[in-house]
Amino acid sequence: MKNLLYRFFYKYILRRKYYRNGACKGCGACCTHIYVKHVKGVVKTEDEFNKLKLLHPFYTYLKILGEDEIGLYFECSNLDKGTKKCKIHSKRPGICRRYPQEEIFLLGGTLKEDCGYNFVPIDSFEDVMKKIQKKKRFFF
Repeated sequence: MKNLLYRFFYKYILRRKYYRNGACKGCGACCTHIYVKHVKGVVKTEDEFNKLKLLHPFYTYLKILGEDEIGLYFECSNLDKGTKKCKIHSKRPGICRRYPQEEIFLLGGTLKEDCGYNFVPIDSFEDVMKKIQKKKRFFF
């Protein structure tokens, strides 16, 4: 019964497609190659980023490392390079507390191979195929 309620809540209330499983291993890799998403998509220019820094103090912790086909990527200045731990862990921003979110996949990103987290689809492949078949019978 709990599993059905859990699935209903995630799928229909939160509108998620994946469950997040696992736990943080404390490697710090997620703090060293960060994409920043805003209303218009992933930040692509330094000018966009400077405007975001005025909106929320979290962005002031980030420094630009480089740019790739997705956009600018950043590193958090609160990551202790020696210990690979967050210097402000108990006071870290919500974006860090909620990491990783399924939007990573929806934007085409992935988790590091040895990350302690993983995502599992809420609907199995078979369930998705059944829905597609039902729709085809209905429309054709």
